[in-house]
Amino acid sequence: MSRLVVVSNRLADPRRPAAGGLAVALGDTLNRTGGLWFGWSGTVVPGGAPGEGQLHERQAGRVTLATVDLAEEDFASYYQGYSNSVLWPVFHYRLDLADFRSDYVEGYRRVNRLFARKLLPLLRDDDVIWVHDYHLIPLAAELRALGCRQRIGFFLHIPVPPPLILAALPHHEWLMRSFFAYDLVGLQSQADVAHFGRYLQDESEAERLGENRFASHGRQLQVGAFPIGIDVQEFERLGRGADAVQTYEAMRQEYSRRQLLLGIDRLDYSKGIPQRVRAFRELLERYPENEHSATLIMIASPSRDDVHAYADLRQELEGLCGAINGDFGDLDWMPLRYIHRTVARKRVPGLCRVARVGLVTPLRDGMNLVAKEYVVAQDPQDPGVLVLSRFAGAAEQLKEALLVNPYDTQGMAEAIQTALRMPLPERQQRHARLMERIRQQDVHWWRRSFLGALGVQDEVLSAPPVAPRAARSHSGTR
Repeated sequence: MSRLVVVSNRLADPRRPAAGGLAVALGDTLNRTGGLWFGWSGTVVPGGAPGEGQLHERQAGRVTLATVDLAEEDFASYYQGYSNSVLWPVFHYRLDLADFRSDYVEGYRRVNRLFARKLLPLLRDDDVIWVHDYHLIPLAAELRALGCRQRIGFFLHIPVPPPLILAALPHHEWLMRSFFAYDLVGLQSQADVAHFGRYLQDESEAERLGENRFASHGRQLQVGAFPIGIDVQEFERLGRGADAVQTYEAMRQEYSRRQLLLGIDRLDYSKGIPQRVRAFRELLERYPENEHSATLIMIASPSRDDVHAYADLRQELEGLCGAINGDFGDLDWMPLRYIHRTVARKRVPGLCRVARVGLVTPLRDGMNLVAKEYVVAQDPQDPGVLVLSRFAGAAEQLKEALLVNPYDTQGMAEAIQTALRMPLPERQQRHARLMERIRQQDVHWWRRSFLGALGVQDEVLSAPPVAPRAARSHSGTR
């Protein structure tokens, strides 16, 4: 039985179910194979030597957690710089927000070389390696250069832009060529696969060998869409917990005369939050019957507050929210409640369940799992309605949601009005179809599909899940 090695920028203890669906899904296989999870420790060493970092190892059940510290200069260029000031905006179609400093790419390559050097001695000959997300795109190429011959798969959790946007990246040829060091690249949607394939053919002159299989630079690469899901059973259990039930009952009582709309996001320019608030204003202006009735709860948790683009976004959002409350609010009705802090995950199912409309309207998103969580949290007998951006990866799966263009303020307002007035039989029918697909394609289906395509043995994928050990809950953001 091959051992699974997971590599990601940050780690989670797979024994803790509250760490989230990804940790639970990967933890199943890691525990079965006695696996290894490798990544950054989260520690930044002031004055540390660039390209160097101390390795730490500890056991979490049968799983070895191996982490590496980063020098302050490496953290600035690899994480804050190239990963989050270049790749994140470009892959979300925001070239205008990218900072193409030349030292960023050097730090990014340096840290990926560091990770490869530290990881290689920990590997076994029959390991299967699964690398995650945009922080580590060139890791396989660095491992191959050191002699690594194991199967290596990569999964990108963010969207893939069209070829011309990718080509705007300085050093894009090097970055995209490094994908050919992988055996399998997994993307969130068929649209992402199409963009990726067109880049390989148009910009890299790769040869298409068959459906989503390419050859270039002396290697062959398989590309596929593996839409990530949520751990439905875990989220349902969370919804039955005391905190979720208490939140639902308290909100239902407080807003008994209102229809609640809910948005839960990180404060990020990719999430389309200002556009959503403008659509809510349009709703109140065009459909005055919603005054003293519709209330939007907008939760935007802090995210990278030290980056100017995020500070500007927060200032814009606070101005928009204040203007709506000032123009439409009354002594007994505040149309919009804006919350700029993280809400405990154990309360989220209760918030979702009480909301008549869930607003998930990013300008661009790899998947957006909040959309799926909103659906799972609903009462099947009286479900709310999901209003979903057509530019979220989840839109390919959740076609029974009300799909909207987040750039179209009037169109979004009309969709929200449709959701608020939708008859119960239609709401039930849409919800049932959404739930069926979310259950079928959950996070465990995603794991099995990807690892099966990478060649992991069937017995590992089909074995019953390993029950996680009891642990104190915690939450966090990437």
